[in-house]
Amino acid sequence: MKNLTFAFAFLFGVFVIGCNQVVNFAERAPKKYQEEFRPQIHFTPDSNWMNDPNGMVFFEGEYHLFYQFYPDSNVWGPMHWGHAISKDLIYWEHQPVAIAPDFNGWIFSGSAVVDWNNTTRFAENGVKPLVAIFTQHLNLDSGFVQRQSIAYSLDKGRTWKMYINNPVLEDSGLKDFRDPKVFWHAETSQWIMTLACGNQVRFYSSPNLKNWNFEREFGKEFGNHGGVWECPDLIQLPVNNANSKKWVLLVSTNPGGLHGGSGTQYFVGEFDGKKFVSETKEDTIQWLDYGADNYAGVTYSNVFDDKSRLVFIGWMSNWQYAQVTPTKRWRSALTLPRYLSLIKTATNYQIQAEPIDLKLLWKSQFFEAESLSIQGEKILFTQIPEGVYDLHLTLKNLNNPVSFEFGNNIGNKVQILMDPANKVVTFDRSQSGIIDFNPAFGAKHTSPFQLANQDINIQFVVDKSSIELFINNGQWVATEQLFPEGGLSQLKVISEDTELNKIHFHSLKSIW
Repeated sequence: MKNLTFAFAFLFGVFVIGCNQVVNFAERAPKKYQEEFRPQIHFTPDSNWMNDPNGMVFFEGEYHLFYQFYPDSNVWGPMHWGHAISKDLIYWEHQPVAIAPDFNGWIFSGSAVVDWNNTTRFAENGVKPLVAIFTQHLNLDSGFVQRQSIAYSLDKGRTWKMYINNPVLEDSGLKDFRDPKVFWHAETSQWIMTLACGNQVRFYSSPNLKNWNFEREFGKEFGNHGGVWECPDLIQLPVNNANSKKWVLLVSTNPGGLHGGSGTQYFVGEFDGKKFVSETKEDTIQWLDYGADNYAGVTYSNVFDDKSRLVFIGWMSNWQYAQVTPTKRWRSALTLPRYLSLIKTATNYQIQAEPIDLKLLWKSQFFEAESLSIQGEKILFTQIPEGVYDLHLTLKNLNNPVSFEFGNNIGNKVQILMDPANKVVTFDRSQSGIIDFNPAFGAKHTSPFQLANQDINIQFVVDKSSIELFINNGQWVATEQLFPEGGLSQLKVISEDTELNKIHFHSLKSIW
């Protein structure tokens, strides 16, 4: 189809493309989960409440996903660690609850590692232990106490045993003392824990995951302090356009996010096994995601791709409205897994978050076109069954504003406006469907955008109740929940003069 320009029209629920090529999207694949708004390509619990992803670790060919889970209600309550396993980060198998509350308290967020060198002495008969490190939250008459505990597994994460001498780290002087993210620091041959402490982070070291020493703290004069800091993650990422690596500290904050409520900021710098030195200026805030719904995300332990990138997953929600979104059997989803790396610019380093390849989910129904001129408005497609798809395209030398309007035949619509002159992207969900469950939800979110006067490649990943937008392979990312009644089955593009190139559309299978 090279060197051809295609015209799109809608007739009887199909695409009509130049040269009489007809693509029919009428077939509906059976699904295991049929509830309204149930995501089809994003992880959700089978039922009830979920929030932060926890303990993500890869071991013997399996990706383990643990998560904050309350098995008795679809609103937040006494936290457990839910559990799921995947071979490919796309299809997931639900597992029984992994770790439940005990006399030390509820099971809050944390991480998991493979203790390859048996520093804990938990190994038996040559089996390497998986070790989970997490916060236990204990409610007392005088208030709550948060302390760090560990548990271990010798059967590939299927069952867990609490360490008899828990907790392994406590500080009675801090109210918010939680969310340990642990990794092995090879240069100093020790475990490093990054811990959220109020509106800062602290670093601790240990030879064995049981005995911890305070090293340094970071954050008093850096970043956003509109709320408490949570779910930190200290990682080393490759720089894509340089033969080097930098240390990056991810920190979620709530409230104080870019659009109110929850958000995740990051700092780039150096780490020597004791202290983190930020190269991000004190008065600069760098956001991981420019949407409203990516929070408390962390990276996998023991997972790198062939480019040394780490795999990240976030909680697709916001504490402004997380407990009242209009779902019933379950509540909350996770973002698509994303590969993290860095881009060096003239002034700083920026995270690039590229989504996992979705080709495994592509259906046979698809279309592609080399070029399409937009002068006014043009309907690209309509009547996409299920409203779950992966759309790639390039904006040729973007100079004029262009609006992408995703909608359906009952009037629900989401508008994404890219305005190169004002250097912003606006994500408008004020008419996106059900929005009356919280006044903050039906808002317009305007975010900085610095990619004018050049070709821009864009990927939209649309699910039953979300859109994830990736610009230039994830150099700019926005994640937003939506609750349209019947899905988003149509797309209209509006611009005075814009050229779309290399359009690739694939309807997606369900992961369930």
